[in-house]
Amino acid sequence: MAAKTDVASYEFNHTMYRVKDPKASLDFYTETLGMKLITKLDFSEAKFTLYFLGYNVPQSILDSSEEERKKYAFSRPGVLELTHNWGTESDDTFKGYHTGNSEPRGYGHIGVLVDDLEAACERFEQHGVKFIKKPSDGRQKNIAFVTDPDGYWIELLPRGY
Repeated sequence: MAAKTDVASYEFNHTMYRVKDPKASLDFYTETLGMKLITKLDFSEAKFTLYFLGYNVPQSILDSSEEERKKYAFSRPGVLELTHNWGTESDDTFKGYHTGNSEPRGYGHIGVLVDDLEAACERFEQHGVKFIKKPSDGRQKNIAFVTDPDGYWIELLPRGY
């Protein structure tokens, strides 16, 4: 007999992106987008590292043990997992990962709420972030799209849009 479970208690925990260069990606997601690195997990035998990032991470969590940080990462919604397969950062022949935004199309993007879309876009321009769409482009004037170092799209939306 199957165990009983209540789907009403389920929550979305995380999305995973494969990244070529963790230094460039971590800089983008922490310094440019303002996320906090919650925890990092190395898998030496398999030669990959996982980085878990999120918004609104309490300082008490950031100051806690790795075990507490790991528990936190796997118990809250809205986490971004970056997966780095070792060696890709220095492989000049590495073609990158399929982001889903070129043919064949598939996966699209993540969305990030911002307090002031125009100010956020100005900040991203100052950081040299590549724009796919600025708020003044196209018919939808209340959103923007930027890309991370690997070409994954990020939709910027004003809170309450």
